[in-house]
Amino acid sequence: MAIGLSLLAGCNAPKEVVGDDRSLDFTADWAFRLGDDTAAARPDYNDADWRKLNLPHDWAIEGEFSKDNPSGTGGGALPGGIGWYRKTFTADKADEGKRYRIDFDGAYMNSTVYINGHELGTRPYGYISFSYDLTPYIKWGVENVLAVRVDNAEQPNSRWYSGCGIYRNVWLTKLNPAHIAQWGTYVTAEDVSKNSAQLKIRTKLQYDAEAQMADVVLQSRLVDADGNAVGEAVSEAQLMPLTPAEVEQEIHLKNPRLWSIDTPYMYRVESILKDKQTGEVLDRYYTPTGIRTFRFDAQKGFILNGEQVKINGVCMHHDLGCLGAAVNTRAIERQLEILKEMGCNGIRCSHNPPAPELLDLCDRMGFIVMDETFDMWRKKKTRHDYSRYFNEWHERDLTDLIVRDRNHPSIFMWSIGNEVLEQWTDAKADTLSLEEANLVLNFGHSADMLAKDGEMSVNSLLTKKLADMVRKLDATRPVTAGCNEPNPNNHLFRSGALDIIGFNYHDNWFAGVPQNFPGKPFIVTESVSGLMTRGYYRMPSDSMFVWPARWDKPFYDASFSCSSYDNCHVPWGNRHEGTMRHVKNNDFISGQYVWTGFDYIGEPTPYGWPARSSYFGIIDLAGFPKDVYYMYQSEWRPDKAVLHLFPHWNWTEGQDIDLWAYYNNADEVELFVNGKSQGVRSKGKDDFHVMWRVKYESGTVKAVSRKEGKTVAEQEIRTAGEPAQIRLSPDRSTIQADGKDLSFITVEILDKDGNLCPNAENDVTFAVEGAGFIAGVDNGSPISMEKFKDNHRKAFYGKCLVVLQNNGEPGGVKVTATADGLEKATTAIKVK
Repeated sequence: MAIGLSLLAGCNAPKEVVGDDRSLDFTADWAFRLGDDTAAARPDYNDADWRKLNLPHDWAIEGEFSKDNPSGTGGGALPGGIGWYRKTFTADKADEGKRYRIDFDGAYMNSTVYINGHELGTRPYGYISFSYDLTPYIKWGVENVLAVRVDNAEQPNSRWYSGCGIYRNVWLTKLNPAHIAQWGTYVTAEDVSKNSAQLKIRTKLQYDAEAQMADVVLQSRLVDADGNAVGEAVSEAQLMPLTPAEVEQEIHLKNPRLWSIDTPYMYRVESILKDKQTGEVLDRYYTPTGIRTFRFDAQKGFILNGEQVKINGVCMHHDLGCLGAAVNTRAIERQLEILKEMGCNGIRCSHNPPAPELLDLCDRMGFIVMDETFDMWRKKKTRHDYSRYFNEWHERDLTDLIVRDRNHPSIFMWSIGNEVLEQWTDAKADTLSLEEANLVLNFGHSADMLAKDGEMSVNSLLTKKLADMVRKLDATRPVTAGCNEPNPNNHLFRSGALDIIGFNYHDNWFAGVPQNFPGKPFIVTESVSGLMTRGYYRMPSDSMFVWPARWDKPFYDASFSCSSYDNCHVPWGNRHEGTMRHVKNNDFISGQYVWTGFDYIGEPTPYGWPARSSYFGIIDLAGFPKDVYYMYQSEWRPDKAVLHLFPHWNWTEGQDIDLWAYYNNADEVELFVNGKSQGVRSKGKDDFHVMWRVKYESGTVKAVSRKEGKTVAEQEIRTAGEPAQIRLSPDRSTIQADGKDLSFITVEILDKDGNLCPNAENDVTFAVEGAGFIAGVDNGSPISMEKFKDNHRKAFYGKCLVVLQNNGEPGGVKVTATADGLEKATTAIKVK
C-alpha cells in the first residue's frame, strides 16, 4: 500500500508579506502585572505602576528555580501563577464601519480576553491560535483598553516546560465588512509533473453586515519567487449578509518549480477581493505556496517528487533555551540552521501546535514537518493537563490547527496524538501520579489492556473520529500518531484510521512491522532518547549505562551528568548508533524523528532536583553541539567531509583514555599522540565511529582521515593550560534595528595560546553599550541554578552564551566580557 498525494501548499501569513496591511503587529507597549486582580479587566483600572514590556513574553523564564515550584522538575522547576496584560490603543475614527479582530498566536494557558471591560471569551489550550471580534465594543476615535488574564497557576499541567503568558505574537486585523476569512484560503494541486500543475484554490469569503447583498470579484494571482505573475483566475460572487461563501478557482501552471528539502522553492497566491460595481479593493490576502508530490510507501518509505528520501528528523519542544517560550523568529531560525548544518531534514512539533513562525521557516528552509495536536486525550498524564478540557474543546482545537496550517508545504503528515493512554483499555489515568503515568507509557502492559479480536473499542472509535476530522479538513496528507505500544492490538492501530504506523522507540519491533501491519507505511515517530552532557565523558566508553533501570526506581549519580560517548540511554530507548543502524539499513522505514534535536527545559531524565532541563538533545540548551552531532553529520551530510575527534586532551598523566572519531568520505583514520601513531582504524559496514584506547600524555592528539591514501581531513587537539583569556564569537555581526533581532555570542575560556580550557568554570560578566540589551544567558548545564535573565554566567566545560537583542534603535552595539584573572574581550555588532 502506498499513501501519496500531489499538492500545493503554503502558510496563510499575510502579516509577514509586504503589501498586506490588514494585520498589524500588536506586540508593542503592553502593561504587565504578575498576580490576580479581577478589577484589571475594567477600562478605568489604574495600571500606571505596572511593568511596561513588548510581547511575546514569558514570565516564568524570568523566575528563580526552586524544588518547591508546583511545575516540578518535569516542568523546569520554574514558577507559574496568574498574570494580567493590558494595552491601551486608539481606534482610528476613519476605520468606523470596518471590523476589528484581535488574533493571538498562542497564550499559555487559560487566557481570558476583555475589551473595554467586556469579556470576549476564554481559551484553555495554551498552544492553539485564537481570535475575537472586537467590533461590537470598540469606541471609535478614542482610547480602548484590551486586557488579558493568563492563568497557569494549576500545576503540573505539562510533562515539560510550557512557559507562562502571551508567549506568541498578537495581531490587530482590520477588515472591510466583505473580506477573506481568517485562514481563508486552501490551495492544492493536482496532476503535478515537471511540465505542469493544476492548482485548485478554495477561498472562504465573509460578509459581516446586515444590509443588502454584496457583489464582489475575487482575483487570485499566482506569483513566482521573482515577483512575476505566472497564472491568474477571476471569479464573481454574490455575498449574503452574515453568510460565509466559498469560491473555487483553478490555475494551470506550466513548468512548475518543485519544492524540495534542498531547493524549497516558494510561490505566492495573491487573493484580491474587489467591489464589482466600483472596482474598490476590499481585501488583500497573500498565501505563500510550494508545489511538490509525495507518498509514503510500505516497501520504499518516503518518496518526494519521485525520489526516495530518508526522513532524518528530530523532535523539538517549543522553548528557546534562555529565552524561554517567548517566540523569536531569529532564535527559531538559529536552531533550524544548526540542525540543517547537521544534515537534519525533518521536524516533529512535539507535542502540540507550533508557532506559525516555525512553520514559515520550515517552508523556506526545507524541512519535513510532522504537525502534532495533543499529548493527551481524555486520560490525563499530569494532574491539571489538557485532558480536563479535551471533551469540550478537542473538536475546535483540532479544526483550528488543521485550517491554520494545512497550506504549509513543509507539513507532510498530521499526528493526532503522542503516547496517549487510550492505546490501552484501562490505564487508570485519573488516579495516576506523573511517575506512574510515565511507567505505563514506557514499560509495557499486560495483554488484557489491549484490544480483543474483532473489538472496536471506545478508544478506537475516538481515534477514528479524530482522523476523520483531519481528512475532512485536509485530504492531502496522511494521519499518524506517536505510539509507544507496538502491538497491533493497540487500540489506536485497531481503529484502522492511521495511514502511517508510527512507533515511539521499540526498536526490536521494527523488523516485524511489514508482517504485523501489512501494506502500511511506517515511520519512527520518536527514537533513541540517548542521554548526554556536553563535555562530560565516562570511561571505559564501551560500557553501557541504562539510566534509570525503571522509571519508578530511584536513581542517583553524584555527577548529575551523562556520558557523551553515546553509551548512556533510557531503558525504553537505544544508543544513537543503534537506532541509526535500523533506519539506515531498512528501506521500509520512512525515517526517524530523534528525541531530541535540542535539550529543552524540564524533564531532566534520569535525574531529579537539582536537575531542571533535559539531557536528551543532540545539541545542548545553549545551542552548542554535543559530540554525537557529528555522527549524524557524517551520515546525513555526504556532501561534507566530516572528521570529529573527541574528547578533549586534559587528563591525568598515564590515565587510560578512549578517543573516538566520527568521519565520512574516507577509508580510514590514523591517530597520533605527540607525533606517534596509535594505529589506523576503519569502520565496518554497520559501524559509525572508530576508537583508540591510549595512555594520556600531555601535548597533542591528531587524527587524519584518508581515502585511497590521500588525506581528506585533519583535526588536532592540544592540552590546554590555565585559563587566561576570553573569546567572543557572535553568530552574526550585523542585526536589524527592529527591536526583536538577536545575535547569539559564544563565550569561550582560552589559555594563553588560544586553546579551549575544557574544564573551565569562570564566572563571566557582560556589559552592553549602544542599541541593544542582554536577552538571556546560558551555558548548557542541566543543573545550573543561575537565572536565565542576568548579566553574568559561569562557563560550563569552557563555554557559555550571551544573547544580545536590539532595542529598536539603529547604530552599533559593544559587548564586553570580563572575569576575574582573565583578559577581557569585546565584540562589536552593527545594527541597521
